[in-house]
Amino acid sequence: MISEADDQRIVEAIRAAEAKTSGEIYCVIAHACGGYHLVAIGWAALLALAMPWAFIHFTKWPAGIIYLIQLATFIVVAAVLSLPVIRYRIVPKRRLYGRAHMVAVQQFLAQEIHLTEKRTGVLIFASVAEHYAEIVADSAINAKVTPDVWADAIAAMVTAIKAGHPGDGFVAAIELCGAALAQNFPPGELNPNEVPDRVVEI
Repeated sequence: MISEADDQRIVEAIRAAEAKTSGEIYCVIAHACGGYHLVAIGWAALLALAMPWAFIHFTKWPAGIIYLIQLATFIVVAAVLSLPVIRYRIVPKRRLYGRAHMVAVQQFLAQEIHLTEKRTGVLIFASVAEHYAEIVADSAINAKVTPDVWADAIAAMVTAIKAGHPGDGFVAAIELCGAALAQNFPPGELNPNEVPDRVVEI
């Protein structure tokens, strides 16, 4: 999803932002945070279970024929709803966003962003399939920067990713996050790089 050229641009944007702050920025982009296959199967099963009632009441077909139609209905509907272009549209947004948020928090912990000395790590996260973006900040940052401060960064990132330019989205988000961090967490005399400057695809 991220070209080599965009990868380098993102790394350079992180380094430029971190030069002005003691904060640490890390980026993750996910193809998808879940498969949601059970949703497609659930809808197919519901339709297959409801379908025989019409045949029972309005036809004299034998039970064996109705059963075969029911089975075929389940298979066809499950196959169609399992197509990614359809599957992600039938999953409730609350579930999509909940799953993506969980993966964002998992990445925050897995990449050890929470282990910076002054608790000033920030994760910029986006998931393409869920159309979801989030900025996860550590405790020291949350004490000074409210979530609404990140709104512009998230909006810029989502707009660029929808337009097919994820690199531009991350660079814009990094610059906006860096400005907020620089305002609240200026660099000290020693400004070690505690988190790798990179964007990870999962």
